[in-house]
Amino acid sequence: MIYNNNAVRRQDRLLPESEACQLLQTGEYGILSMIAPDGNPYGIPVNYVWDKNDKIYIHCAPEGKKLSSILQHSQVSFCIIGHTSIAPDKFTTGYKSIIIKCSAHIGLNENERMLALKLLLQKYSPCHQEIGLKYAEKSFHRTEIICLEIHEFSGKCKRLPKP
Repeated sequence: MIYNNNAVRRQDRLLPESEACQLLQTGEYGILSMIAPDGNPYGIPVNYVWDKNDKIYIHCAPEGKKLSSILQHSQVSFCIIGHTSIAPDKFTTGYKSIIIKCSAHIGLNENERMLALKLLLQKYSPCHQEIGLKYAEKSFHRTEIICLEIHEFSGKCKRLPKP
């Protein structure tokens, strides 16, 4: 996993790598952007979890537009935006964001799929993991996991002065 801000146009707004990793860890959702089977762009907001290494996991139904898009074009982009702060009197917005270049994989083995579900439970339902694990086991047959293998990511931010 390479953190590379060389292509960021506004070099004065670079997000330090440590803050980019923090956003990757704590972000609530991201936008998965793909090329749909009909050749058109397709982006969709999804919950996700990062394995703290080089993989992001997303859960979904075992069929649908995301999966058919990935089958035809495995190279995808994933964007996470942190908390924003609009400054109406300054005509601007404060933000942190990262853009991740990935290869998307489906058809993972059962162990990796269950690991992904456990990681998702730890992130989104930390106080309900026991019940969540039973639910995951019960619905396992109707759950697909998308693995985004991170190749490179970059980060950008705009910090607003404190009022």
